[in-house]
Amino acid sequence: MPDIVIKKVKKGGHGGHHGGSWKVAYADFVTAMMAFFLLLWLLGSSTDEQLKGISNYFAPESISQSESGAGGLLAGTKLADSGTMRSENGAPVIQMDIPPTPDATTVQNQAKGETDAEKAAREAAANEKKEFDKAAQDLKEAMEKSPELKELSKNLLVEQTDEGLRIQIIDKDGTSMFPSGSADLRDHTRLLLKQVATAIKDMPQKIAIEGHTDSVPYSHSDGTYSNWELSADRALATRRELQSDGLPDDRFGKVSGVADTVPFIKDDPKDERNRRISITLLRGTGKQPEKPDDTQKTDDAAPQSSLFAPRDRDNNTETPAIDPDAPVRRPTFSVPSRN
Repeated sequence: MPDIVIKKVKKGGHGGHHGGSWKVAYADFVTAMMAFFLLLWLLGSSTDEQLKGISNYFAPESISQSESGAGGLLAGTKLADSGTMRSENGAPVIQMDIPPTPDATTVQNQAKGETDAEKAAREAAANEKKEFDKAAQDLKEAMEKSPELKELSKNLLVEQTDEGLRIQIIDKDGTSMFPSGSADLRDHTRLLLKQVATAIKDMPQKIAIEGHTDSVPYSHSDGTYSNWELSADRALATRRELQSDGLPDDRFGKVSGVADTVPFIKDDPKDERNRRISITLLRGTGKQPEKPDDTQKTDDAAPQSSLFAPRDRDNNTETPAIDPDAPVRRPTFSVPSRN
């Protein structure tokens, strides 16, 4: 008799039905349904006035600029024509104008004002550079046209620096601007300074004058008068000459002597070219650009808040003004009880 073999196969895979993931999804579903039916119950048990009050509270763009409720939105009786809730049991109604929140246009206008200020500053710097270029060109042409000054053009250096337009009158090729050890102007130095004054007298910038010497010690002194005093005296003599040529006294911003501390020829401090007078038109000291008036009203500007209450639309009476520092009374919710 043949052997009978019984094969038992054990099937698995039903454990997934007993997991916990479905419970989470079911709990979310039940919670959502409970919230939904609770919302339906609230909507069904609330009056039309209460629903309108809720809608008015959650609409920021509909904020009233006249009255604010004080008795609770859900406890009100009727919406006023102005769109705010009147409460019979609330505190006395007060009124004030509420400035609206600045919109994007207002913010853009403010940003545009800053951009205009920067643009005005750049334009002022560009115009000043053109003025400096024109003054340098006029001075150069005047030197070339005058036979007396043409020979002295080598003693006149004009350049633009970070500080401003610098005009330097230097000793060169044996032609000195002052006698040795003296602050007295030579005749040709006076001619040069007169031409410089003519070129810059109509410009608004402040003027700085510096006197320079070489490093040769002052030999005609008893020790109380040095290159410091000599350079300062020469700068002062230059200022007096420019003033006599038509420059007003308030144009001069600084007059100083620096002796041999700022040499023109750094490799040779005894070089004659180190003896010079520097006349600088200081950059940025002319007429400043006008800043945009931020307080000027525009069509898009927000209206200013008023501390005085507007007239009531119904009885044409005025309500008292409020203290702007007083605490703000905010509306509260109350859920109606079931009868």
